[in-house]
Amino acid sequence: MLSRVSENSASIGSLQAFAAGARPPMISARNLTQIYHPKSSNPVTALENVNFDIEQGQLVSIVGPSGCGKSTLLRILAGLNDPTSGSIGIQGKPLHGPDSKVAVVFQQPILLPWRTIIENVLLPLEFRKEDLGSYRKRALDLLVGVGLGGYENRYPYELSGGMQQRAAIVRALIQDPEILLMDEPFGALDAMTREQMNLDVLKIWQDNPKTIIFVTHSISEAVFLSQRVFVMSPRPGRLIETMDINLPFPRTLDIINTDSFGLYATRIRKLLQAIGDVSS
Repeated sequence: MLSRVSENSASIGSLQAFAAGARPPMISARNLTQIYHPKSSNPVTALENVNFDIEQGQLVSIVGPSGCGKSTLLRILAGLNDPTSGSIGIQGKPLHGPDSKVAVVFQQPILLPWRTIIENVLLPLEFRKEDLGSYRKRALDLLVGVGLGGYENRYPYELSGGMQQRAAIVRALIQDPEILLMDEPFGALDAMTREQMNLDVLKIWQDNPKTIIFVTHSISEAVFLSQRVFVMSPRPGRLIETMDINLPFPRTLDIINTDSFGLYATRIRKLLQAIGDVSS
């Protein structure tokens, strides 16, 4: 039931598939290393020799200790950071800087308080000087899809934290990206709202197929959402295990109480305990 895939075997398999003419992975990382050079201290290696492939349409979560480089990895995937060494490929092409195929949902919604919800949603298109009128129906449909129908003319302060984060997700989806990066987007929400947001993510993924990379500190959240979970080591962050989550879709919250779910969560918890980190 639990499967483990080493970095080397994943890389070899990818090269064999490429040689056979197969479609390249949606995302590929090769020997990815990120070293920071603070002015007031010694260099800090955030990531070291990270290798993985993620296929089109997969939902992958990343868990690991605080400071292990999870957010750094997402920033590299978003084209916001250039790695010190190694490479990132998107559908076989090197990634250099932000790409319109990739959108990010951050830890905080970061909505502009003086703009309505729909104006916040359309903001990326405004920066690109697109015709906003042609995207208005899509924006409204997406808002309805995440339970925000009728709130398009409200301001952020009129919405709860979970509703604001839904609006931020819609803002990321408005350009119809192929890859959605989510950096602990529900960490500040209460438990019940967080559970509902997890259901919302699965609905978005099923209704609008995307490749989703989801960073979280929650083991339960990672198992519930994902087809695969990447487990990372303490700094310098390395990918120590890739676990396939063979639980059926569509998923409901009831699956959390099953023995199969518990086996996956226990396996990840033991891995994190072994490296000195215990998550929920």
